[in-house]
Amino acid sequence: MLSKAQNKYIRSLSQQKYRSEHGVFVVEGDKIAREWLAESHRIQYIVAREQWLQDNVKLTAKHTDAVVASVSEQELQTVSQLQKANEVLLVVYRDNDNATLPASEWCIALDTLQDPGNMGTIIRIADWFGIRHVIATQDSVDFYNPKVIQAAMGGHLRVQLHGADISQFIAQSDMPIYAAALDGGNIYNLKDVKPGVIVIGNESKGISAAIMQQATKKITIPRIGGAESLNAAVSAGIICALLIKP
Repeated sequence: MLSKAQNKYIRSLSQQKYRSEHGVFVVEGDKIAREWLAESHRIQYIVAREQWLQDNVKLTAKHTDAVVASVSEQELQTVSQLQKANEVLLVVYRDNDNATLPASEWCIALDTLQDPGNMGTIIRIADWFGIRHVIATQDSVDFYNPKVIQAAMGGHLRVQLHGADISQFIAQSDMPIYAAALDGGNIYNLKDVKPGVIVIGNESKGISAAIMQQATKKITIPRIGGAESLNAAVSAGIICALLIKP
């Protein structure tokens, strides 16, 4: 059972300012929770139904510093950030806030990305393609938004996330800059592909002019049909598939 103060604290983490203040975020659901608990990542709270705790005692036992609370379905719902609570909720420490920006490997840079579903999916795409770094401007959606966590499906465990000035990062980087743009060159014709920065822009406005000017290669996925544009996460997935070879 959670105390009133603990309940209030976990509920407050639905807001970005409190997640940032406490350096934590919330992970929910059986599959994603078990994936986090299987790792050595620091956990602050494990809040779950009693049966779930009994079924996963070996996983929870690995996290001796975590507060473990057995709760009813109703109590779990009061702290859940989902429409319907799903067996278990973790409060997880943000351990990669001071990660070092990449110097010579593939990374994805997001310019003012706003949709949490897109952000989470792009983190998942990065995880799939072995891209260890995702960079986003400070005015992008929060990496730890509940909808981002759900869409990323555990990608936060393996991808380092950086809130940074992309223009400044690019200016200091020697890597090629691949900027997704409707007026870019056909990506299928791109030659001599080397690891670099894949830049994806805002869902409606695209990449800002200042960042676009810094691009070494403007690329586009050629349109065959009549759609006006591609979803940002879909574009990121296609670009990664075409540029990154196993």
